[in-house]
Amino acid sequence: MPPTNTISIRQATPDDAGELITVLVEAFLDGPVADWLIPDPDDRRAVYFRYFKLILHHGLQHGRVDTTTDRSAVAIWYTRNEAPPAGATAMYYEIEQATGTYAPRFLLLDALFETHHPRVPHDYLAYVAVDPRHQNRGLGTGLLTNAHQTLDAANRAAYLEASNTRNRDLYRRLGYRQGPPMHLPTAGPTIWRMWRGQPNGGAPARFPAEAFPVRRPL
Repeated sequence: MPPTNTISIRQATPDDAGELITVLVEAFLDGPVADWLIPDPDDRRAVYFRYFKLILHHGLQHGRVDTTTDRSAVAIWYTRNEAPPAGATAMYYEIEQATGTYAPRFLLLDALFETHHPRVPHDYLAYVAVDPRHQNRGLGTGLLTNAHQTLDAANRAAYLEASNTRNRDLYRRLGYRQGPPMHLPTAGPTIWRMWRGQPNGGAPARFPAEAFPVRRPL
């Protein structure tokens, strides 16, 4: 794996959209969440192209999209304080249109993520993807390290959801702490919630107490 300081990173523009949509589709095409969202593999690629076209353009408009100079990797970030990001509610109808008969699970996933989202200021890594042909070269780590340097300088925390143990362990190495896991219904996969606060004495910061409020029974 090459050092991350050899990776050139820039902010994406609408001109990058075509290639970055393909990167997102190919990177997320296989895996436990993909199997849960769209069990039929014959449908998955077409639905994902429509879905990630929507996701990428929303990120370009309302968030920050980072990419490598060769467009082989992409990260979509949103600044979050306490309210959902701009345009989040308006996306529900567009997600339904893009995903068709699979919309209930996509919308359920979004609702679960929002319910368990930290309610303290942070930046949210919604998606990070590397073209499968370019994986294991440190591109994803480079994208995140670049963003973390900016966040640390601004004293901002970061949050993400990890959908497999390999990624979860990578995020741990990058300074994230694991929160309580989230289990998707109907035999769905486990999602690990990850929080990266400002380092305290060289150790990763713990989850803030108010990040994941405990729901008391009525």
